[in-house]
Amino acid sequence: MTYRARMTTTGQTILRFGAVLTALALMLAAPAPVAAQGLFAPVIKVGDSVITRYELEQRTLMLQLLNAPGDPAELAEEQLIEDRLKLAEGGRYGITISPEDLATGKEEFAARANLNTDQFVQALAQAGVAEETLDAFVRSGLVWRQLVRGRFGRFVNIDDDDVYRALTNSPNGESVRVLISEIFIPLQPGQEAEAQALADQISQITTLDGFAQAARRYSAAPSGRAGGRVNWIPLSDLPANLRGVVMALEPGEVSAPLPVQNALALFQLRAVEEGAYAPHEVVAMDYAAYYIAGGRSEAALKRAAEVKAQVDRCDDLYGIAKGEPASVLDRGRKPVGEIPQDVAYELAKLDRNEVSTALTRSNGQTLVFLMLCERETVQAEGADEDAVRTELQNQEIDRFANGLLARLKAETRIVVY
Repeated sequence: MTYRARMTTTGQTILRFGAVLTALALMLAAPAPVAAQGLFAPVIKVGDSVITRYELEQRTLMLQLLNAPGDPAELAEEQLIEDRLKLAEGGRYGITISPEDLATGKEEFAARANLNTDQFVQALAQAGVAEETLDAFVRSGLVWRQLVRGRFGRFVNIDDDDVYRALTNSPNGESVRVLISEIFIPLQPGQEAEAQALADQISQITTLDGFAQAARRYSAAPSGRAGGRVNWIPLSDLPANLRGVVMALEPGEVSAPLPVQNALALFQLRAVEEGAYAPHEVVAMDYAAYYIAGGRSEAALKRAAEVKAQVDRCDDLYGIAKGEPASVLDRGRKPVGEIPQDVAYELAKLDRNEVSTALTRSNGQTLVFLMLCERETVQAEGADEDAVRTELQNQEIDRFANGLLARLKAETRIVVY
């Protein structure tokens, strides 16, 4: 089976900000000497393996140079813990990385910044990052790639139907997808100025954690409980105006407040990922909106949960609405440009026959049970079916690999000093 490692968020960052790397390295002076005492003291223990302060500081510095999104120190800690888990699991299966394989991996990594290995290592060294830090990063990735390919590759079978769906209806058939967080600040009558002031304040946030805290505190959307985090969304599924707003952001940046139905919306870009094949363009959507009285009251949300349990596809909603006024169910196909912006944004987050209850109408007095029936797309010319198949294989292997990593974290004693 052909296997191409998917580009990680850090790899995407290199691709996007590679030109910054050399400039930063040249501008940064060599770091001030650090007292030897405590430099190699353990700061994290993962099972029987120890992570030292030196390793954590080095990985943090490297991530800063690569403009990785989020807090570099938090990301460094998370990566190093995962690296230890990956290496330990690889060791159980006798996986080792030869010097030749390591050199090839470093070459591939450097190429994403349009540099050769020597240039890349030199740029890191000028900023105080040792080559061993890069080696450790690349080695764990190679071990994990080899492990998951060997363990899970045989379970993945992508047939022609899967490829066809990806090229026509599936939101996976994209060249670019984005990872964003959202905050929706409700516009209450007479309190518009306060809402605008709060939105302006939130738009100045520059950290993922800060935005997540604001989402938990202020967002009226259900995603607020999860810090406003939204799963990966194909860029072409977003409304056209929001697409431009998101792509104008750098990872960690927050948009200016955008007026939507009864709210001000803010979006933070967390990461961008490029796929391997030509995208499709969504030209129309078939969707259904079933209106439930009571807004986000307990009774209305309970009714929405009951409806969700009774429907598998949009046509089932006709039976749910039978005997009620015709106005409670809005079902039909609309060109993307004619769909209300907040509805289009919610639909972008859904797969076919999935449901959202994030929206309300009538000044919050009516809950919208929104269901995506179908996306109508136009495929771009030149799509490579082999590349699509490989991408789908990688996605399936990723799902297995993420599950394995989560299990390893749960089963391993991890102590942060």
